[in-house]
Amino acid sequence: MFDPKAFVQEKIDELMTKIPEKAIIACSGGVDSTVAAVLVDRAIGQRLLTVYVDTGLMRKGETDYVRGMFDKLGVHYKLVDAREEFFDSLEGVTEPEKKRKIIGERFIRVFEREAKIFGAKHLVQGTIAPDWIESGDDLRDTIKSHHNVGGLPKEMALTLVEPLWDLYKDEVRLVARYLGVEVSERQPFPGPALAIRVMGEASRESVDVVRDACAIVEDELEKAADQGKMVLPWQYFAVLLPVQSVGVQGDRRAYGRTIAIRSVESIDGMTAAFSRIPYDVLERISLRITNEMKANINRVVYDVTHKPPATIEWE
Repeated sequence: MFDPKAFVQEKIDELMTKIPEKAIIACSGGVDSTVAAVLVDRAIGQRLLTVYVDTGLMRKGETDYVRGMFDKLGVHYKLVDAREEFFDSLEGVTEPEKKRKIIGERFIRVFEREAKIFGAKHLVQGTIAPDWIESGDDLRDTIKSHHNVGGLPKEMALTLVEPLWDLYKDEVRLVARYLGVEVSERQPFPGPALAIRVMGEASRESVDVVRDACAIVEDELEKAADQGKMVLPWQYFAVLLPVQSVGVQGDRRAYGRTIAIRSVESIDGMTAAFSRIPYDVLERISLRITNEMKANINRVVYDVTHKPPATIEWE
């Protein structure tokens, strides 16, 4: 049985030896990278710089949330605004694997710059087992290239350190609870962020649309869970589809965009079942998306596919 206390002590001892100099860690504020940041901080202290990159692809309010969390943790951190370079790199790109690899390489180039400024030679990542399993290798098919594995460039100026490499999501959560990290129960959020929740080109406009839709889905499902209507799902979000359909606004014909809602139950992310969300909650989400959002959304659909055959994210 997995013992988080033993894992933490063993990993801290290992990291003290593995990282003799300065290091930076890529931390999005999710459970994986935050647990990795706390572990390395306990091992090497101020020799670690925790770097959060605002790619312009994050959830609503995410940067402010992460700043507050880092302040509570007391880690040495830096927030980097790289929105322009990420959107410029993604311009005209529609193929999912290409998007993931562009984002992975762009992250590394940002971290290389920050490491040079800080004087670090090691880059820590919160990579976990499903990341490298789904990214494939000589023995496994590639399901999707995780930006921190399959998206890495062939040549890097930094030495990678990945303390959570062998853990699955449920084990990472156990470590987070043991460490007292506030994001221990936070739902997973993909490294490529909202870029893979926009089917097609992740333009600024489309990312803004799906960001608003995701915020509504999160708000409504969390309120429903607080009210006892349902159990909060393992992961839940919105996807902007590359299709338009005919609708009616007032007494006029409308040709609008489509949002898909995805909500799943899982333990480790390797398999998942779609959530049985009460109809009144789905109705509330649909009404808010079609009435409140400035974008011309006239259709909302719900994804009832398990993993497999689907993946949790759509790209």
